[in-house]
Amino acid sequence: MDLKVPKLKVVFLGKVYVLLKVYPSSIDVNLDQLVAEIKEVLPIGVVLGSYVKEPIAFGINVLKIALVMPEETQGGTSSIEDAISKIPNVSQVEVEYVSRI
Repeated sequence: MDLKVPKLKVVFLGKVYVLLKVYPSSIDVNLDQLVAEIKEVLPIGVVLGSYVKEPIAFGINVLKIALVMPEETQGGTSSIEDAISKIPNVSQVEVEYVSRI
């Protein structure tokens, strides 16, 4: 007896590393609390890897946030940027670096 085994198509779904700069609305914003708020609004499948506080000028610090997102995410990073931008204590969000991992 000869069994036929169907050929399966193997699809590798990649991940994308994203580095964001998040600017707070004022120097009085608690950046650790802001990170907690960012974690709550991230789209499904996006994982916050790490973050650092980076001084820029006059006592103002920005958050540099490392994220990992599915490669097949519709709209790229725009859904992430939009979600974070809607947080009241966020002034601006910049994508600093994107790379497939």
